[in-house]
Amino acid sequence: MILLKRASLWIALAGLLFTISTLLAAGQKEPMPPPIEPPAINPYASTVAASGIIEAENENVRIAPPAGGLITKVHVVVGDRVEAGAPLLQLDARELRAQLGSREAAIPPAQARIAEQRYRVEDLEVQLKRLQAVQDRRAVSEDDLKRTWYAQEMAKRALVRAVADLEQAIAQRDETTALLERLTVRAPRAGTVLQVNVRAGEYALPGSAEPLILMGETQQLQVRADVDEVNAPLVKAGSPGTAYLKGSTAQAIPLTFARIEPYIVPKKSLTGDNTERVDTRVLQVIYHFERPAFPVYAGQQVDVFIQRDATKASP
Repeated sequence: MILLKRASLWIALAGLLFTISTLLAAGQKEPMPPPIEPPAINPYASTVAASGIIEAENENVRIAPPAGGLITKVHVVVGDRVEAGAPLLQLDARELRAQLGSREAAIPPAQARIAEQRYRVEDLEVQLKRLQAVQDRRAVSEDDLKRTWYAQEMAKRALVRAVADLEQAIAQRDETTALLERLTVRAPRAGTVLQVNVRAGEYALPGSAEPLILMGETQQLQVRADVDEVNAPLVKAGSPGTAYLKGSTAQAIPLTFARIEPYIVPKKSLTGDNTERVDTRVLQVIYHFERPAFPVYAGQQVDVFIQRDATKASP
């Protein structure tokens, strides 16, 4: 009996020790794993940090349709280099083509009516001159002269209406032709197709949040740096900067100041960091840079350091 009590005591003590060790182990924090890539090194003694995005020098163009309609053909793919005026996509034009055919068909009858009325005016003019040339007034009554003159005036008015009808028919044809031309969406300027977000058979709506096609001039890129509005007074025009690609902090990209866009805007380019504030308003600073030896792409995010004074820290 005494042995049984002693065994129960040792078992209880062992359970208590196990519980204490488990609690202590649970309370210990695992060491943070080292970062995959070391953070970017600030190259300046005094700096303003910002997040930035690489974009086309002339800014990207968001292609939208002029009117809602069915997409029948997409002429480009991502990466295509297009010139100004090149077709990008085609909207359904069957209804306008049918309308154009009917309006073109209305032009020849209008031209024929003009020719008929001109012939009638000329014929009545000849008749009136003959009647007026008669020397003996007893041979020609005043009523004949008045009727011929009145018929000639009515024919002239009919000719004016026929000409107006022809001009209206031509204007309607030209209007339909212009509307038909609008359904072929063309490149507003030369550039490279960066995104194609539509396929043949889809319905396009104007004012969509996502552009049908995104294009830009990728031969020359620039960096758009977002500086928090609280740091905006620290940024001076002409200040140089340095950018580092996300995940490639060993390769610096020297930046040359281009301009400050003097209007504070809500932040749109988000980095995805857990601590990032999405309600921040930013001052946008534009920098040019020479394309480096390593690849960079439009839309790529960068860490930007803007020099606050002329003293540059030693590397």
